Amino acid sequence: MSRDNIVLIGMPGAGKSTVGVVLAKRLGYRFVDSDLVIQEQYGKLLHMLIEEHGVEGFWKIENDVNASLNQRRSVIATGGSVIYGSGAMEHLRETGIVIYLKLPYEEVADRLGDLNARGVTLKEGQTLREVYEERVPLYEKYAHRTIECHGKSLRQVVHEAADVI
Repeated sequence: MSRDNIVLIGMPGAGKSTVGVVLAKRLGYRFVDSDLVIQEQYGKLLHMLIEEHGVEGFWKIENDVNASLNQRRSVIATGGSVIYGSGAMEHLRETGIVIYLKLPYEEVADRLGDLNARGVTLKEGQTLREVYEERVPLYEKYAHRTIECHGKSLRQVVHEAADVI
């Protein structure tokens, strides 16, 4: 299988979907939002799936769906917790170039607002800062490339991402 996809990873609110849509248009690729694929396959919103299956049950669903994506020439925006699924991440790394959209904690917190409405997976009693600190090393581990998004316009981030092809 060829590696002709671009896979965007990062915290919720980092701009994966926004960057992904614009990047796909620029490259002439399809755009796939894996959160929407999950919702479509299960017929439920993310927060409903989290309530129904629990955080770790949702991660299993997310891992299974992302590990089964069979895309070509696509920009794939993943959910922020995709990095908890090693099967999904190995598959995504084999079929695409994984780009981590990195944003400082303060900006993530500013952008997010209501975490439940966003479908952010927090374990019982876990703070957003704890989630951020837990996830950053995993994003860095799986990324082929990191784009520092702080202080950059959408156009600048898209330009940097397009340069990986």
